[in-house]
Amino acid sequence: MKMLSLAQELKENAYPGRGIVIGKSKDGTKAVTAYFIMGRSSNSRNRIFAVEGEGIRTEAFDPSKLEDPSLIIYAPVRVLDHMTIVTNGDQTDTAYDGLKDGLTFEQSLRSREFEPDGPNYTPRISGLMNVKDGKYDYIMSILKSNNGNPDACNRYTYAYENPVAGEGHFIHTYMHDGNPLPSFEGEPKLVEIAGNIDEFTDMVWTSLNEENKVSLFVRYIDIATGTYETRIVNKNK
Repeated sequence: MKMLSLAQELKENAYPGRGIVIGKSKDGTKAVTAYFIMGRSSNSRNRIFAVEGEGIRTEAFDPSKLEDPSLIIYAPVRVLDHMTIVTNGDQTDTAYDGLKDGLTFEQSLRSREFEPDGPNYTPRISGLMNVKDGKYDYIMSILKSNNGNPDACNRYTYAYENPVAGEGHFIHTYMHDGNPLPSFEGEPKLVEIAGNIDEFTDMVWTSLNEENKVSLFVRYIDIATGTYETRIVNKNK
């Protein structure tokens, strides 16, 4: 698979929707993830990321303008022991509870489908990072309608063992802007992971479409120790 430039992928797509990047830093010492949200409607754009425990939660920037909170207010990132869960919806909680009860990541998500927001039927994208005893692997998942048909849910899980330094994978909800919005197709894109946490955060944020970007979360986890650094960027301030 050809390695793509993450910056280029973002700059050339005005509306990838919500996206998850997971990989390993160039020096091989950090597990890396980024999660971003974008919005076309005023309700979607009226959001920020806020710290909640070891993870984050979306909040309304202006609570008086909040309309339907059902699909836009959730915890995108939660941590369970050595596992970091990153998703684009409240399936974060589903995965967290399932893993806590001894289910696998894939089994936990069996109870969920794509979002009920026809005609888009937004895919649920999810990631799980395992950093334990100096070892690191990750999983990515997408649950999507069958080519826009809500009667069928297609489930795809991708597991990456012993990730290569400087490499990561990028999955997002929509192929591009449109009405209805076309769901992501294919396996997660192979992208380069470069720079320290501040350089990587700046690259992703500046590459996202200025009009549509809303918030960005980036975390670098030290594979040897499990300690981490986090950056949050909100367009609404």
